[in-house]
Amino acid sequence: MTVLRSPLRATFQHLPGVGVRTEENLWEHGIHDWEDLAGLPEFPGIASGHLRRIQEEILRSEHAYQTGNAEYFARNLPLREHWRLYPDFRARTAFLDIETTSFSPSYGIVTCVTVHGGGETRTLVQGEDIEEIGSVLRPFALLVTFNGSQFDVPFLAAHFPGAAFPPAHADLRWVFHRLGLRGGLKAIEAQLRLGNRSGVEGVDGWEAVRLWHQHCQGVSGALDRLVAYNRADTVNLEPLMEHAVREMQGRIGRFG
Repeated sequence: MTVLRSPLRATFQHLPGVGVRTEENLWEHGIHDWEDLAGLPEFPGIASGHLRRIQEEILRSEHAYQTGNAEYFARNLPLREHWRLYPDFRARTAFLDIETTSFSPSYGIVTCVTVHGGGETRTLVQGEDIEEIGSVLRPFALLVTFNGSQFDVPFLAAHFPGAAFPPAHADLRWVFHRLGLRGGLKAIEAQLRLGNRSGVEGVDGWEAVRLWHQHCQGVSGALDRLVAYNRADTVNLEPLMEHAVREMQGRIGRFG
C-alpha cells in the first residue's frame, strides 16, 4: 500500500484532460503524487503533447499548493473531490450549519448560523449580528457542511447576496453517500457513534422552528436552546469530516 502525502496531492483530476479513468491508470502505474508525473518523458495512453501540458499545469499546482491557494484547486477540481483539501487546509476550514423558518428562502428567514473553525465557534443570530456572516467566513479556504450545497449555501446566498463563501466546499452528505452511508446528519452520527448532543437530545429541525417562534414571543430560554442545537449540528461536523477523509483516503491507498 502506498502511503499518500495528502489526498490532494494524490489526485490528478484538476489537470487538463484527466478524469477518473486516467487517474486510476496513473495510480495503477505507481504514480501517486504530482512529482511522480512531473519529470516523466512519456506515459502509456497519454500523447506527448498532452503530457507536456499536464506537466506545465503541475508546476502551477505546486505553486498553488505551496502558497495555500485553495481557490486554484476549487476552480480546477470537480466539486465531489473538494474533500481532498481538508488535511492541507484544516486550519482554514469552516464548518457551517444554519437554522431557518422554512425550507424555501422565498418564504423563510435564517434564524441563526454557526461557524466552527479557526479555533473558535461563533453563532450569529437574526436581529443581532447575522449580517456579519460574510466577514466571518472571509478568512476560510474550505467550507464543510451537511447538505449545504442543496440548502445552507443557497439559502444564505439568497438572503445575504454580498457574502463571499470559501472557494472550496465539501458537502458531507455526498461524501458519505460515496462511502455507502445514507440518511440525515443525526442518523449518520448515530451509526458512527460520533458527535455530542448533550443538552439538545430530541431537538430536530421542526423543533428549531418552534423554538424561534417561542423566542419571538418572549419565551425565556428558547433562543439559548436553539443556539445550542445549531452549535451541536455544526461542531459535530468536524469529527464526521475527520472520519470521512480517513475512509476516503484509505480507499485511495488500497487502490494504489
